[in-house]
Amino acid sequence: MSLPPLKEKTLPELLHRTITHFGDRPALAYAGKKATTYKQLGEKITRVASFLKDNGIEPGDRVAVLSENSPNWGAAFFGITSLKAVAVPILNDFHPSEIHHILRHSGASALFVSERLYHKVEEFDLEKLNVVILIDNLSVISPEWSKDRLRRLYAEGSRELKRIKHMALKKVGLASLDVPEDAPASIIYTSGTTGHSKGVVLTHGNIVSNAIGLDKIVDVDYNDRLLSILPLAHVYECSVGLVMPMMIGASVHYVDKPPTAPVLLPALQQVRPTVMLSVPLIIEKMYKARIMPEIQKKWVVRTAYKVPALRRMINRKAGGKLLQIFGGSLRMFPIGGASIAPEVERFMKEAGFPYAVGYGLTETSPIVTGSNEKNTRLYSVGKPLEGTEVRIDLEQQSSEDGATGEVVHSYSEQFSKKGVGEILVKGPGVMQGYYKDPDLTAQTIDKDGWLRTGDLGEFDKDGYLYIRGRLKNMILGPSGENIYPESVESILHRSEYVLESLVYKQDNRLVARVHLNYEKLDEEFAARGRSQTEIRAFIKELLVKLRDDTNANVASFSRISEVIEQTEPFEKTPTQKIKRYLYVGEN
Repeated sequence: MSLPPLKEKTLPELLHRTITHFGDRPALAYAGKKATTYKQLGEKITRVASFLKDNGIEPGDRVAVLSENSPNWGAAFFGITSLKAVAVPILNDFHPSEIHHILRHSGASALFVSERLYHKVEEFDLEKLNVVILIDNLSVISPEWSKDRLRRLYAEGSRELKRIKHMALKKVGLASLDVPEDAPASIIYTSGTTGHSKGVVLTHGNIVSNAIGLDKIVDVDYNDRLLSILPLAHVYECSVGLVMPMMIGASVHYVDKPPTAPVLLPALQQVRPTVMLSVPLIIEKMYKARIMPEIQKKWVVRTAYKVPALRRMINRKAGGKLLQIFGGSLRMFPIGGASIAPEVERFMKEAGFPYAVGYGLTETSPIVTGSNEKNTRLYSVGKPLEGTEVRIDLEQQSSEDGATGEVVHSYSEQFSKKGVGEILVKGPGVMQGYYKDPDLTAQTIDKDGWLRTGDLGEFDKDGYLYIRGRLKNMILGPSGENIYPESVESILHRSEYVLESLVYKQDNRLVARVHLNYEKLDEEFAARGRSQTEIRAFIKELLVKLRDDTNANVASFSRISEVIEQTEPFEKTPTQKIKRYLYVGEN
């Protein structure tokens, strides 16, 4: 169905158009449960907006959301933004002290919180807020309630909870469509990989323009079903996994428990998603835990896998089985948030698995470049969205007059120079700025509107972007060479025993920390009747082998001196990037 263009690039206008054309279509649901239709969702959103207004929430006020993914998360988000208030999604994994800081820094006037996460705000002075709403059933929470009382009331479905639920939803009015495109819609506080959180202000125009640009790349419509497993408080899932599907009338399904394998596998069969957003870690774990053990199990298959033509045949067969695990209807598997291990991407390509790769930041709402499953190019993150400009700031040695670099305007010119430099972005998705931080905003976005991403990349002659690492992660070699740790890490990941790695400079040496696949080691050695002492001896030899094998595949200045065992998984951001600043000192 061809939809008329949006009159305004705002979230209320987007929702209004969808309800008009797809009112009876399923919108949001839990896996295996009856879906709320778009018409019913619109009514709920209007009630939420009216209730917030009745409790003193005005245009521009900030309203925080701290909750697991659920249909009511979307109702809260659109209810807040249709009132011209500003949604402040908070990541569930944040420590209570971080959450309290966000509530204070944003100046939140109201809070939607789930029963499971209420304990994280219990110590906060909730009386400073106009209202606190239990998102599970959209009921009002009294500030003096303890988490035990809340849990008891919620479990018992008490009359008091039912009474206040009625109070919370009793008023019905029309949500305003009179929202300027440049009005702030959301402030997203990111943990990032460099320490202190920053509040990224995204406007209605930022978010909706990004959804429109993405819709022109991917082939998705109202018949599609999405299974949402990434946190909605992250801009990737919110914009791409909620706003974009709602713009075209697709349905989004959630799991009501953390998406572990026992929860996720039945949900995949119930929903049979056609589209599913992911981060690399999910598919990489599946590849190392399910695909490779099957290939390595038999000597004949293991030997055949070393022959490229046979490897492709084996991967194609494995890809078919993988699609069945995902429900059998998957058409597109967009991946973002971090780089993909090269051998895993090669497997997906040869397996015919319908993956698509994109690149973006919270500050760009988030997508900058992307592709669909048909035009994905190996190891690339695709081409810029329509209306988005991307340039590469080539690194140069500073001259005496203080020149700092050259911005290349042409794909062909850049490719001919094979230049790697910082990625600069300009377009409708670029944030309004950092909340209450004009100095940092000015450092990040220049007067002409170009945002400095801090990421390193280069274009090929066809305009496909390739990410080469983080500018801040780059290490200077002994003679001033540029060492990109991500490139060395990708070689370490070729080992079936390595799950995660981190390369950094320590005492003028390049070292690597690796988190091993201990489950695989335990299974292998148990099958051979070997002891834990023998496992430890094997690991000691493995670390030396990893160092030697890696050094044989990198330039001399990128060779690592030592590989250190990291017994616990690295701490990560919500998009599963390792928090480097926790492990790496000054280079």
